[in-house]
Amino acid sequence: MDKIAKNQYRDHSCNDVSLDDVDKVVRVAGWIDTVRDHGGITFVDLRDHYGKVQLVFHTLPEFKLAKETVISAQGVVKARTAENVNPNLSTGKVEIFVDSVELLGECLQTPPFDISTSTSVNEEIRLKYRYLDLRNPEMQKNILTRIAVINDIRKYMTELGFNEVTTPILTASSPEGARDYLVPSRVNQGKFYALPQAPQQFKQILMVAGFDKYFQIAPCFRDEDARADRCPGEFYQFDMEMSFATQEDVFAVMEDVLPKIFEKHGKYKVDKVPFTRITYRDAMDKYGTDKPDLRNPLEIVKLNDVFANTTFNAFKGKTIHGICAPVGALPRRQYDELTQTALDNGAKGLAYVKITEEGLTGPLVKFMTEEEKEALIKKCNAKLGDAIFIVADEYKVVCRVLSIIRMMLGEKLDLCEKNIYKFCWIVDFPMFEYNEEEGKIDFSHNPFSMPQGGLEALNTKDPLEVLAYQYDIVVNGVELSSGAVRNHDINIMRKAFAIAGYDEEVIKNKFSALYNAFQYGAPPHAGIAPGVDRMVMLLLDTPSIREVVAFPMNKKAQDLMMGAPNTVTELQLRECHIKLR
Repeated sequence: MDKIAKNQYRDHSCNDVSLDDVDKVVRVAGWIDTVRDHGGITFVDLRDHYGKVQLVFHTLPEFKLAKETVISAQGVVKARTAENVNPNLSTGKVEIFVDSVELLGECLQTPPFDISTSTSVNEEIRLKYRYLDLRNPEMQKNILTRIAVINDIRKYMTELGFNEVTTPILTASSPEGARDYLVPSRVNQGKFYALPQAPQQFKQILMVAGFDKYFQIAPCFRDEDARADRCPGEFYQFDMEMSFATQEDVFAVMEDVLPKIFEKHGKYKVDKVPFTRITYRDAMDKYGTDKPDLRNPLEIVKLNDVFANTTFNAFKGKTIHGICAPVGALPRRQYDELTQTALDNGAKGLAYVKITEEGLTGPLVKFMTEEEKEALIKKCNAKLGDAIFIVADEYKVVCRVLSIIRMMLGEKLDLCEKNIYKFCWIVDFPMFEYNEEEGKIDFSHNPFSMPQGGLEALNTKDPLEVLAYQYDIVVNGVELSSGAVRNHDINIMRKAFAIAGYDEEVIKNKFSALYNAFQYGAPPHAGIAPGVDRMVMLLLDTPSIREVVAFPMNKKAQDLMMGAPNTVTELQLRECHIKLR
């Protein structure tokens, strides 16, 4: 039974009227979903948060029974005849013969779209009239699933001994990888707060403060461009941190909590734990990305040794990788589409050969020796009916292009495993990378991560060879979260930032609270922060993350319903000591 407050407007939800109520008087309330006039008798489907029920009017009320008008109706429950039962409604075996009705909220304008089909309407219109879009039962189910997921995260984490601590929304601006949202201070002239990109520093400080296990459903604010799997502006993380913890401890918690969430709320079966672990380097070499979709069995193969003595100029001095796929009778236009995709993503071309009964065929074959042909077939373990797609370019370009080609082939050839959540850990990220734009070494991931090998590695190794205790968890090709064992040693922190070109004054100024806290004895600690919005998106298999957020911004970071961002008055600007250019 749906638990609702029984009052003057209703004593039953629309979904709670059944054969047990036949010949009883009930009162329901909700929105008019459909109206059908059969001449002398009018049928109305009434909809509330819980479901629908059919009302029967033999006498019409004084007001118009318009769609989306809110009413309260009282009447006697009757069983429908067998031929009139509606199998599509949980209340389809009964109907209510209305004897009194009260108008609660008149719908004064024609809705811009039909509620039942709102999810197929232009997204901009849906976001402008989000209060109507959210009346759609599918949208309500999405939001209720999100609520249930968050409730279960809290339940499971509390059972594991974690304490939920809320951290500030107004904080200090610091360089954490994305643009900050700034908030001017009225009482501190010329100074600004920033909305937190994540509770990163706060949760580490909680570990220094002695709170052994922390978690939070944390709001995060980043001025980033929108994607299908990323909301601009605001999003939520399932944030957690542990003291005296290693990478393995974090993995154990996630491999306990996440399978429970996905098994309970998801549509598909879940990988068995422990989840597959792949080093960052192997992920790039085999899949071209650090977010591999393991439902796809295709892997990238290194081919430089095959073409070590090539006379083909396009291959000389390049990184050469390929993908072997069972293409069968794939039409020529599909090869053209794959080639165009490679060009669109930065490659200079896409070479390919097909394995046929007559031998290798394709544009590349005339540039290959017999030895190269044999070596290629052997290296790719190619069989009759396969094709090998090859890209030769800089390593980053090869990886990017073949990662896309791999997924296109998996979909076109229907190779991807269905109805499963395939998890993997990506581990051993490089601590540093070379920033070509600035011509210097920079952090590749979280700057507060612990380098593998500690201070000795930083002092003795080529920085680009130093690995970090950093890790991502990936589900079906979507990065669910990044995490790391944190750098809690101030001497290691000084050296790591120095390698990236920052002196100690930068740490003191930009990360003063964390820097100062580490002077007073910091425990080893580690954590991770899966995205709640992405998690629910995966669970419900929705095409966009905005389908699982109650009030999201559009792709231009605008709230079309509230009209944000908007202008403010001159007085408001003066109070905050701001003058617009």
